[in-house]
Amino acid sequence: METSCGLVLVNYDMLLVLQYPQGHWDFVKGHVEPDDESFEITALRELAEETGIDSATIVPNFQTRTEYEFTHKGEVIKKQVHWFLAETDEMIVKLSNEHVGFLWLSWNDAMEQLTFDNSIRVLTAAKEHYESR
Repeated sequence: METSCGLVLVNYDMLLVLQYPQGHWDFVKGHVEPDDESFEITALRELAEETGIDSATIVPNFQTRTEYEFTHKGEVIKKQVHWFLAETDEMIVKLSNEHVGFLWLSWNDAMEQLTFDNSIRVLTAAKEHYESR
């Protein structure tokens, strides 16, 4: 099973969503690399690589996981993603070539923009945690 890590990134009540070349909208996420010391480190590294944002803090006590399957070159791939919630005060996004667009959206607008049900469930859980702090 492939393992990736991702972030719901909050900046003053706005959330970052990225558009992937295939057209879907989702959060920052990427594969665990051998040098990554933890899933949190993976998520923060992916944030820096994909957006240029290198100053973010993980919000304590939130982690959730999603699983799904997709087909790549005729092969069914099983994937799990470990999700975290993070805060930043950086607004400037410098997209990598992995993405074609980005938006800073309110919680509700992000819920509408996301493509996948798994991501909507992650966002719902993240919002509940964020508001209960």
